[in-house]
Amino acid sequence: MIQDKKILITGGAGFIATILIERMIKHNRIIAYDNLHRNSLAQSKCADHPNLELIVGDVLDFDKVYQVMQGCDIVIHAAAIAGIDTVIKSPTQTMRVNMIGTANVLEAAKRRQIRDRVIDFSTSEVFGSMAYKSAEADSTIAGTAGEARWTYAVSKLAGEHLAMAYFEEFQLPVVSVRPFNVYGPGQTGEGALQIFIKKALKNEDILIYGDGNQIRAWCYVDDFVEGLMLCLEKEEAIGESLNIGNSRAVVTIYGLAQTVLRVLDSKAKIVFVPPLSADVELRIPSVEKAERILGFKAKYDLEYGIRKTAEWMKS
Repeated sequence: MIQDKKILITGGAGFIATILIERMIKHNRIIAYDNLHRNSLAQSKCADHPNLELIVGDVLDFDKVYQVMQGCDIVIHAAAIAGIDTVIKSPTQTMRVNMIGTANVLEAAKRRQIRDRVIDFSTSEVFGSMAYKSAEADSTIAGTAGEARWTYAVSKLAGEHLAMAYFEEFQLPVVSVRPFNVYGPGQTGEGALQIFIKKALKNEDILIYGDGNQIRAWCYVDDFVEGLMLCLEKEEAIGESLNIGNSRAVVTIYGLAQTVLRVLDSKAKIVFVPPLSADVELRIPSVEKAERILGFKAKYDLEYGIRKTAEWMKS
């Protein structure tokens, strides 16, 4: 159990960070550092908790990142540009925030001599468009230069390489996590599943880009946060990249839309539209390494996650 620690979370007002803060706030002092482009934290149970300090700032501002890290035991770097719509509109900003922002956090952590843990958020996108039971040691893919979708993957992969370099060269206690399609209550932004649920609740058309045969493995946020907690607690995680996902909750995008309509008894219609950009046809993680090193195993099935997310949206 993590307790009596001072923890900095960049992107601390985001969806996953908010659930993580709710898990740790009672026994730790937490600084949420965020530019508030999105703000899940404002609606959370812990928004006014005395152990939480929200500082508005940007990870591109090295001096401020260094300043807010003073006295911290743990750093969780969750700040990033994400979401396919945003990435396509702002590929330059995506690269800058995800690469330079990560470099700033790692350098500040080295100078501040963070000794407990530095968690770096990478992405499952590093496996490219075809990834079946991909393990951490499998080759990563940069994609076609100039294709907007891969700017996100490349920027995250560069950050992951840099994180591992800080571990090898400076013994910074880094762990890189690769999330696989995390969803759940509190999610804002462009996640496919939360958009489907929102449309289904309103009986509005659900848009599917392409033919809907793209296959994904969906991870409920409580499972993902449990994986993160184990990364913080287990010494064996240091210096490792780890897939955190649910390899059992696998479905096509079309099948996902159908499941949402069935579980929520919705009258919404499914409408197919042309794809926005290069797409990921298949993405299923191997989570054997996380199970071996962390003892991690996802618990929640897709229907449970859909119901819980829908209840949150209704409330």
